[in-house]
Amino acid sequence: MTRTEPFEEIDIPESELTFEALHAAGPGGQNINKVATAVRLKFDPRSSSILDEPTRERLIHIAGSHLDRFGRVIVLARRFRSQEMNRKDAIDRLKRMISQARVPPVVRHPTRPTLASRERRLHAKANRKRIKESRRNQIAED
Repeated sequence: MTRTEPFEEIDIPESELTFEALHAAGPGGQNINKVATAVRLKFDPRSSSILDEPTRERLIHIAGSHLDRFGRVIVLARRFRSQEMNRKDAIDRLKRMISQARVPPVVRHPTRPTLASRERRLHAKANRKRIKESRRNQIAED
């Protein structure tokens, strides 16, 4: 998988998604009071056929507070005034999370500090020592 794969190319089977329509909160007048436009999408990464094991683990880590107690990823979409647009928004946000999880983390190879950085560190320590010594001498004179 390449790092620049757009999230639109991810094809999630409809059978793995569960949608629930709810009344959205906030301003919107009569429409928001009468019509259930907000959408809650539920996706279980543990039973998904499109995820390999490393991607599954990274998705669970990335989801964080979007996981429910059963380990399902919950996406709440209520930005738009229509249920269809919110449904599409929820799917897009889930796809974006999955595409982010498909990118393996870059492994950091530790390097040794450069000579200049060691000298800067020692210079800063010596300077800090002088500051503290100057304070100690003033207190002793009082």
